[in-house]
Amino acid sequence: MKRKDFIKQVSFATFLLADGSILPAFAEELLAKKASLRFIVASDGHFGQPNTDYKAYFENLVKHINLQHRQQYVDFCVINGDIIHDDVNFLSTAKSYFDDLIIPYFVTQGNHDRATPEEWERVWGVPTNYDYVYGNNAFLFGTTSNTEGKYLPPDIEWFKKKLEEHKKKKNVFIFIHITPVKWTDNAVDSPEFQSLLKQYKNVRAIFNGHDHDQEGIKTQDGIPYMFDAHFGGNWGTAYRGFRIVELQKNNTILTYIMNPDTKINEAVL
Repeated sequence: MKRKDFIKQVSFATFLLADGSILPAFAEELLAKKASLRFIVASDGHFGQPNTDYKAYFENLVKHINLQHRQQYVDFCVINGDIIHDDVNFLSTAKSYFDDLIIPYFVTQGNHDRATPEEWERVWGVPTNYDYVYGNNAFLFGTTSNTEGKYLPPDIEWFKKKLEEHKKKKNVFIFIHITPVKWTDNAVDSPEFQSLLKQYKNVRAIFNGHDHDQEGIKTQDGIPYMFDAHFGGNWGTAYRGFRIVELQKNNTILTYIMNPDTKINEAVL
């Protein structure tokens, strides 16, 4: 839903809250408190992984994201890799769950999303590397794997081209599944990518999945790298949740994890 349509819809709106109560709201009052941009990042659903309740994991994620949007407007969400678990035949089914989201969504390819570039684009309608512009913000979505599930660094040439293209944007946000700094056992250290990012002062944050037990923020060269744990799979944090990011009107970032009912790990950047 476009922002102007949202404003029209809630001008004399009522909202159904989680406890079943109804909250009346005026659009002006609601949006006065809204950040200039609010989005959600979730990763690692592993649809199709044996001995996991993967259908329920996807249903719960969609339910909680839609609830967030109904309670406080969300511009879009990003599913940051490992959507499925190895079998490319699960891609279309996984997409059918995300199509129940009431907000736009974007996807990235993880190491368990073993699709060819052609298969990926046929299902999602986007390449494995692509960008999106929202106002004065650019969002770069990149693959860090292939059909073999190999752990790879980001495509340096593609990112170099896009970072240069968007160098006059106020903010650039990057989404890649595998961490390009060797902080964890499952990361792929990419000094070349780290060096590239240092050249562009408008890079505000990198978002990573892959490490299901990571729910915090790490910093390299002044750039925050944010993890969101997992919403599926058979290992990681005790909860299955997602990250919320709010770009404030003064251009600071407020971010926190929903686990998925309680806000934790709040940080201002």
